[in-house]
Amino acid sequence: MTVTPPDKNLLEDFIKKALDEDVKDGDHTSLACIPKESRSKAKLFVKDEGVIAGVEFAKTVFKMVDETAKVDVHIQDGEEVKFGDIAFEVECNSQALLKAERLILNTMQRMSGIATLSDLFSFEVEDMPVTILDTRKTYPNARFLEKWAVRVGGCQNYRDGLYDWIMIKDNHIDACGSIGEAIRRANTYLKENKLNLGITVEVRNLVELYEVLDTGNVTRIMLDNFELPLMREAVEVIGRRFEVEASGGVTLRRVRKIAKTGVDFISVGALTHSFQSLDLSLKIQK
Repeated sequence: MTVTPPDKNLLEDFIKKALDEDVKDGDHTSLACIPKESRSKAKLFVKDEGVIAGVEFAKTVFKMVDETAKVDVHIQDGEEVKFGDIAFEVECNSQALLKAERLILNTMQRMSGIATLSDLFSFEVEDMPVTILDTRKTYPNARFLEKWAVRVGGCQNYRDGLYDWIMIKDNHIDACGSIGEAIRRANTYLKENKLNLGITVEVRNLVELYEVLDTGNVTRIMLDNFELPLMREAVEVIGRRFEVEASGGVTLRRVRKIAKTGVDFISVGALTHSFQSLDLSLKIQK
């Protein structure tokens, strides 16, 4: 499976800032112990089971710390891995390798954990006409990496931020006064500012659902924390007038049952906040 990587400039800027956070005026341990011209070979060992993610990230890091680095990839992003597998081998300047080690491991472990959980959710509904989406429940300034991992794991990204989709949730509705008023204001705002954005509105019960249907002018209706029988009824009421999304309390045990209600999308915050990092290690070979 080919997954589009994030913007190159965004990726390189992240790596520069991450290296600066860790290295500052120098990796003094490596500078003290290892000759400047020394070169080493290392292997990325998998010590867990799951789906690997971040191999392409690692290649970018190595090239940024040592443009002569050579990376031999054995397992591509998105492939299943098990204990003892070797994802890649690298040969480069020894000081550069050790400078990059922790950034690569920290990032790959998190990305692989997200990809593994995303793969599990995707597998549960792979034969059904439903799309599993991530959310904005991501770590600050690392969202693009976590959403990259979600794609590697077979799920899809929702909005990237507050700027690329209108999502009217309970707090917006309560602050605005009513669902109908919030929808009307959102449409007016988009028109006045010449923006072409989708509109999702969250509903908490059937009363709010009927208010949305009476108002119209939305892209998607989000059924938040609906019990399964009520969700099924809501899907029937909506028909095909609008896209339907399920949200709230989505677990691996429930996701297929939710999909069976007929919703088009299921948003899962757990993909990026409840994953378990995969255990990986990068070891220099003597």
